[in-house]
Amino acid sequence: MKMTAENRAQMLLNEPLRKVIPGLAVPTIISMLVTAIYNMADTYFVSRISTEASGAVGVVFSAMAIIQALAFMIGMGSGTNLSLSLGAGREEEARTYVSMAFFTAFLTGTALMILCNLFIDPLVRFLGATNEIAPHATAYASYIFYAAPFMMCSFVMNNLLRFQGMASYAMVGITTGGLLNIALDPLLIFALNLGTAGAAIATALSQFVSFTILLIMCNTRRGVIRIRFRDFRPTAAKYRRILYNGFPSLGRQGIASVATIILNRVAGGISADPATVNAAIAAMSIVSRFVLFINSAVVGFGQGFQPVCSFCFGAGKYRRVREAYLYCGKVATVILLVLGGAAFLFSDSIIRLFRAEDPLVVSIGTTALRLQLCTLPLWGFYVMANMCTQSMGYGLSSTVISSARQGIFLIPTVLILPALFGILGLQLAQPVADVLAFILSMLIMRRILNKLKDLPDRPHPLDP
Repeated sequence: MKMTAENRAQMLLNEPLRKVIPGLAVPTIISMLVTAIYNMADTYFVSRISTEASGAVGVVFSAMAIIQALAFMIGMGSGTNLSLSLGAGREEEARTYVSMAFFTAFLTGTALMILCNLFIDPLVRFLGATNEIAPHATAYASYIFYAAPFMMCSFVMNNLLRFQGMASYAMVGITTGGLLNIALDPLLIFALNLGTAGAAIATALSQFVSFTILLIMCNTRRGVIRIRFRDFRPTAAKYRRILYNGFPSLGRQGIASVATIILNRVAGGISADPATVNAAIAAMSIVSRFVLFINSAVVGFGQGFQPVCSFCFGAGKYRRVREAYLYCGKVATVILLVLGGAAFLFSDSIIRLFRAEDPLVVSIGTTALRLQLCTLPLWGFYVMANMCTQSMGYGLSSTVISSARQGIFLIPTVLILPALFGILGLQLAQPVADVLAFILSMLIMRRILNKLKDLPDRPHPLDP
């Protein structure tokens, strides 16, 4: 059966949360896991080349994260306003947000492609590349930057489809591109002997394929608001609303990229031995990719929660928003306990899978991974707090929460702890930041949940 606007509203407002949220979340979880897997595939195959090549992927990843952060800022900001508009019955306004998001992302990505490639050598140095890592980083980054317009538009369309309750369509585009990337990596890196550049070309081609599929989905599927240039009617007021609701995503990923750059640069001064420095950068890159893989399942589940949260909040169903947040936080915590516990037991084998040839990478990475897994269960309610505040349009609260874990607290811990404890301080920085971010987010959410509890629900035409 085709999903009509009324069917979708009925589902979001009245179906049991234990049915509707997992139903929306499964496609987003698959999309997030596939994205994380092909990110890890780059790290895995490039690590077969050398420790320096592995470090290069970690260095360039911070630049990729900034591109993604800008895309998510546009996509999440537009998606939130899109869903709030649909919940309030303002469909024409929703159409404007869809087209503004797409064309703004394409123009922004094109500008980044030109600027980043013009200044690519000083850029990779700024990102933390050492003398040995820099050649690999430059080869990898150039093709990533060429794909920036398509990468940004793909992330934007993914979010627009999710916020319309059409996550399964988004899954098709993301998953197809991800699987293609995994297939192309060994072919281009080893069979065609392109090395680090081959991994970047595989990623760029995969992003273009995802872009094409998502564009088709957005413009041909029934019930989906189409991307049309005639609906591209930007106004300063609408951009302010997009930025206000999207800034938490920029804060979360953008400031995380800044923290990663600082971490790479701090690692560069942690030892006088270049081999130790390169091993530390490579190890922390592997750990961050693997932890991101685990976290992607929770983020995917949270993305299934967001359409329910924003639509119900826009429709004045505050009790349902509160119940959905608590339900998702509990489920996410259980997921993290299971996945984190299993990964803790096999931490050494996980790191060896990427770079068994370098014992120093294995040693540094295993300890860092185990320490991060100890605080992993805290992410459940933390991630849902971020999703909830952003979906309701609480831009300031969401920005604070999203920036806390990998910005407000991680940057100071990265600067302070390695100076006190050397490599152990580098390994401890993220877990300490996780604990502090969890405490802050729960204090903010306690106030918001109490406020929602006191607000009376508004009547709606679809109320049973």
